[in-house]
Amino acid sequence: MRADARRNRELIVTTAIGLFTEAGPGVSMEEIARAADLGVGTLYRHFPDRQALLEAIALEALDRLRTLIRTAVAQDVPRWQALGRVVEHCVEQPLALIKSLSPATPADPRRGDLEREVNDLIEQLLEQAREEGTLRPDIPPREVLGLLNVAICRPGARADDHLITVILDGLRR
Repeated sequence: MRADARRNRELIVTTAIGLFTEAGPGVSMEEIARAADLGVGTLYRHFPDRQALLEAIALEALDRLRTLIRTAVAQDVPRWQALGRVVEHCVEQPLALIKSLSPATPADPRRGDLEREVNDLIEQLLEQAREEGTLRPDIPPREVLGLLNVAICRPGARADDHLITVILDGLRR
């Protein structure tokens, strides 16, 4: 892929992530092209339909999340603090949109692999927080992950909203 085409593709995905995060899933392809300061034809050359763009967004957001979690797990900081960073990052991503992608729709197999890896990394971080003594020991990490998914992967989620605050307060030891 030519360098300018690669830049345009990255610009479209980044712009779409921002718009979907701010405005929700109703953003049109034309709005994305306009916000990226590109022609709609350029957008459709890279993404023949909305589903292809949504898959690219999902892959990009999950890859960013995987990188952040890997960094958080590798850092020598309290695990609860690392978990807080992950939560803050997650609410800035269009995770509600990713979760809304229909599992019946053929998806890029990389998305399933990334989702599993991200979940495994978060469970690892949660287990470390349990061992550290900052996460309640009576709730298995998989259940905590499910609870966090409900809170974080919803439209309008923010790191400081009441639901996330209550959930984190209830999970903290």
